[in-house]
Amino acid sequence: MFQIWESGEPARFVSDAETLRGALDKVDTMCRLRHDQAAAHLEQPADGYRFEIRDEHGTPLASLAYRPDPSRPYQSVIVEELLQQNDS
Repeated sequence: MFQIWESGEPARFVSDAETLRGALDKVDTMCRLRHDQAAAHLEQPADGYRFEIRDEHGTPLASLAYRPDPSRPYQSVIVEELLQQNDS
């Protein structure tokens, strides 16, 4: 079991996932949402967003800092090679 958190102030639980691939997909979805919000000119933090994947005990396993660039189309933050390694 994995937990996905947006680790701003205050930290906010986003979702959980059964697999690492599922957790990565949910982080990617959150980044796409933040990109869409930036493109719509909604308020966003100057330093971007930070997401964490945590284990079932809340221990951080991975983190991602994301700053949307609404001048370009969204590009997935998840590298396909990472997903292929996870499937092996």
